[in-house]
Amino acid sequence: MPGGDEVACVGQGTWHMGDAPAHKDQEIAALREGIDRGMTLIDTAEMYGQGRAESLVGEAIAGRRDEVYLVSKVLPSNAGFEATIAACEASLKRLGTDWIDLYLLHWPGATPFEQTIAAFERLMAQGKIRQYGVSNLDTADCRAFTAAGGRAMQVNQVLYNLDQRGIEWDLLDWMAENQRVTMAYSPFDGGALLANDALARFARARDMTSAQVCLAWLLAHDHVLPIPKSATPERVAENAESAHWQLDAEDLAELDDLFAPPSGPEPLQIY
Repeated sequence: MPGGDEVACVGQGTWHMGDAPAHKDQEIAALREGIDRGMTLIDTAEMYGQGRAESLVGEAIAGRRDEVYLVSKVLPSNAGFEATIAACEASLKRLGTDWIDLYLLHWPGATPFEQTIAAFERLMAQGKIRQYGVSNLDTADCRAFTAAGGRAMQVNQVLYNLDQRGIEWDLLDWMAENQRVTMAYSPFDGGALLANDALARFARARDMTSAQVCLAWLLAHDHVLPIPKSATPERVAENAESAHWQLDAEDLAELDDLFAPPSGPEPLQIY
């Protein structure tokens, strides 16, 4: 990370976790499996399940907080100075922790960036967060955020996968040039890539799974950190193995033929 933190190269997402009480034990087991396998970065947000995902994460990391790099997010509707501080304190309570390692603005809204940044800096001074960043900001927004005083921005968390490559036109380069980390959410494109026959053939030819190809492809890019969400221990174990695979130049060229990079600027895609 720009601030010097060393984090896992593959993290764990939690969107839609905590929504079904019947799946609670399995989801907690999945998160703990990921921690056991070195996927110690866990991403969540106050928006996910209106706090239910944060509460689930809090249960999963109980007794293991020091092993985890915890990421959460504040909604743009809560991005004012006082509201951000209150939102963070509510997230801390749900997570059962005294600090969040990385706190993000979930997407840009009507609140000026200066207010959110001032709140982030106050929270850092209070020890309630260690670093801050953003999510779903395009290149112009990233420039505006840093110009507003957010030069300590660590990451921009955006939709990025083999099927959604628009950020390669300019945002990915801006992030790398400014030594910020691109945190890639929905690396399986909501599951669509796992059902892609061409990708399945590519994976089988290399004794990989489609999910492992998706993650290995992201890991082949500098300053890119994928955060797949998988709700079973078996799928989490499969994801963890992706860190041991390395795609070569021919592999990457073949994937470019299957999933074309952008030919021009595209609006930032958001799920």
